Amino acid sequence: MLNHSVTCGVLLGMHGFLGGVGQLLRFAVMQARCCAFAVALLGGIAVSRVLPELPIARYDLVLVYGILLTVGARMMGWESRRDTLVIAACHVVGLLFELVKVRLGSWSYPEDAVTKIAGVPLYGGFMYAAVASYVCRAWHLFELRFTGYRAAATAVVAAAVYVNFFTHHWLPDLRWPLAAAMVGVTAGAWVGFTVGRRRYRMPLAVSFVLIGFFLWVAENAATYVGAWSYPHQLEGWEPVALGKFGAWALLISVTFVLAERLKAAEGTESRAAG
Repeated sequence: MLNHSVTCGVLLGMHGFLGGVGQLLRFAVMQARCCAFAVALLGGIAVSRVLPELPIARYDLVLVYGILLTVGARMMGWESRRDTLVIAACHVVGLLFELVKVRLGSWSYPEDAVTKIAGVPLYGGFMYAAVASYVCRAWHLFELRFTGYRAAATAVVAAAVYVNFFTHHWLPDLRWPLAAAMVGVTAGAWVGFTVGRRRYRMPLAVSFVLIGFFLWVAENAATYVGAWSYPHQLEGWEPVALGKFGAWALLISVTFVLAERLKAAEGTESRAAG
């Protein structure tokens, strides 16, 4: 009888372990699907670097590729019409960010191009569009739902985060106070998500930190393939400073707020139509 109980316990433990591994694999596959646009964009930039010399500048070629990728994603059903608006809005917001930061010397695009304005190629906004695509895809695939989320307060802090990334060149850098403010306004806010048949949840602030870390990893990959260059990378690639991890953890809040507001409007319209 004792041996039977032990055997049952081992089998149950193995079942639980294998179930956990299965859920982890499902989660990884879903994350990969969410990153499809970003991976395709980064892959295209990497390929553009090893192409033979062409009559079109590399940055211009990447812009054309990004536009075709966006159209293709819409046609394949990766994004809804509302998602496309979110992505376009983040592209514009990101391009404005690029124009200011490049002018201030934070990073640069050293190659020539026809579609380059004030030192910034127009494809630069696609980096932020890729982040927005990830958020929108995750919204659908993981069936994201939020509890305890304070939309107005979070939007105010996210706007202040965005502005601070410009003003810290002339005024005191409020990054740490803003990080504390973001933790404060998202306290009690949870994001629920589905993996397989099970629902999970995590604090919204933790999701910002996790996404920020993987964006920092992606930024290392992007600078390695020549998407842009920081001053310390002009003589040869070096890893992006770890401090950028914190910057991305804050900046993702801007993308999230834009997506949440447009998604909320989409939900309101759907209820009104019903």
